[in-house]
Amino acid sequence: MRIGILGGTFDPVHFGHLRAVEEVRNSFMLDKITIVPVNIPPHKKDLKISPPEDRLNMLKMAIDGNEALEVSDVEIARGGISYTIETLLDFEKKYEDLYYLLGVDSFHEIETWHMYEELFYHTNFIVMARPSKKRFLGLDSFPEKVRDKFVKIDERTFKHVSQKMVYVLEVTQLDISSSKIREYVKRGFSIKYLVPPAVERYIYQRGLYRE
Repeated sequence: MRIGILGGTFDPVHFGHLRAVEEVRNSFMLDKITIVPVNIPPHKKDLKISPPEDRLNMLKMAIDGNEALEVSDVEIARGGISYTIETLLDFEKKYEDLYYLLGVDSFHEIETWHMYEELFYHTNFIVMARPSKKRFLGLDSFPEKVRDKFVKIDERTFKHVSQKMVYVLEVTQLDISSSKIREYVKRGFSIKYLVPPAVERYIYQRGLYRE
């Protein structure tokens, strides 16, 4: 099976996340995409985020009815700081063909990730680019330390010495962010059409993102 993995805080999940994974799944003919909410984000250890059960519940509501998407609590169940390499090793026990989804900005910062050089031996990457956002600059977008381990196949495809691939896919730009949604709720603005209706109801019922 060809399995996609998308990690993040998802506080809250929104239509930007959902549209991007749908386009990736269709483009790469993935059998399933697993969304993995972080327990404690390594780069934002002091960030105040909603409890894990709330973020999990919102994700499950958001993907309800789409059998090609699933939610995993592997990082939350593991506890502590969530590291992608540990998640990939867990998934490798069940699947061989993994595709890790991330945005261009995150890929540009991948050298700050825990054991980042090892990541390229355990998964393919799909870098989601948006037309008016920061561009993917070919091999110049790779950390200098690993650049010589890649061969450029074409402008959007790169092969690692492990035979794992890095693909670049342009996805529809929906200018939505979780931080903007949290700010809207805090200020009493509507978040309709930014998140699925069930997620919107849940946010208000739980009193999330209010002071």
